[in-house]
Amino acid sequence: MEKRKLGSSGLEVSALGMGCMNLSFGTGKAVEIDQGVKIIRAGYDKGITFFDTAEAYGPFTNEELVGKALSPFRKDVAIATKFGMISEEGGLNSRPEHIRKVVEASLPRLRTDYIDLLYQHRVDPNVPIEDVAGTVGALITEGKVKYFGLSEAGAETIRRAHAVYPVTAVQNQYSHLDQGAGKGSASCV
Repeated sequence: MEKRKLGSSGLEVSALGMGCMNLSFGTGKAVEIDQGVKIIRAGYDKGITFFDTAEAYGPFTNEELVGKALSPFRKDVAIATKFGMISEEGGLNSRPEHIRKVVEASLPRLRTDYIDLLYQHRVDPNVPIEDVAGTVGALITEGKVKYFGLSEAGAETIRRAHAVYPVTAVQNQYSHLDQGAGKGSASCV
C-alpha cells in the first residue's frame, strides 16, 4: 500500500484509510464485536495503517472496537479519533476541560497511551478555536496526542487554529453525489 504524509507534519499513513464508524453506528445495526475485529484486521492485512473513529460513534463503542482490533499491532498503525460532538450537557462541547476529559476517556477505550491524530469533530461556536488549538497543543506536549486535526471547519477557522498550533489534517465531507457537501470549507492546509 502506498503511504502519504499528512501536511508537513511527518505523520505517515496508508494512502487509503479505514473509517470505522459504520461498524458500530450510523447506517445500520452495529456488527458483532468479533466480526468488527475481523473487518478491521482484514484492512490492516491489506496494508491499511490509518484508522478513523470518534467518541460519538456508538457512542464510545467504536473506539472500544478499534482499540481491541488494533492492539496487537498498535505501534504499526495511526489512530484518529475526535472530540467535541457529544457532552453530558448535550450538543457540542469543545471547552478545554472537556477536551482533556474526552482524551483521558478515549485512551483506555483505544487501548493506547497516545492518540496519533485528534480531530475537533465539529467547530464549537461557543469556544474560540484558539482555545481548542492551545488545549490540543498542550496535550501534544504532554505526549497524549501526536497531531491536531479539524473536521468540517472552514478556511478562516483553520487559519486561526493553525496560528496557535499546526493543523496536520482537515476532514471535511465531500461527495460526488452531493456537490453541496463541504461547500465553504477548506480541504487542505
